[in-house]
Amino acid sequence: MKYLVSIHRPTDFNHAEKLGPEVHAKIDAVNDEMVAAGVRVFVGGLRSPSSATSLHRQANGDLVMTDGPFLETKEYVDGFWVLECANLDEALEWGRKAAAACEGSVEVRPFAGAAVG
Repeated sequence: MKYLVSIHRPTDFNHAEKLGPEVHAKIDAVNDEMVAAGVRVFVGGLRSPSSATSLHRQANGDLVMTDGPFLETKEYVDGFWVLECANLDEALEWGRKAAAACEGSVEVRPFAGAAVG
């Protein structure tokens, strides 16, 4: 089953101040471990929410485009992994490793149905 492991950061998070070379080395090590275990399907970091563009569907079917994230929140998704794991327990163990390496909060969520890729 495929799982999304997403890193969440507070909106005032400053990457330059908080994520030095030692944190990047820990993240690289977790990535290497995931590849070696054969569970990593895809990984990606995201730019700041200020770089987002949102498309809002209106009741009449029209789409309105706005700058910025879709939701106004106190946190945002900073990056993610898509993992192929045998079960939730395995995915949660990778989530623990990801949270420790990224020094942040992580959400682990299974994909609905048959995720392709």
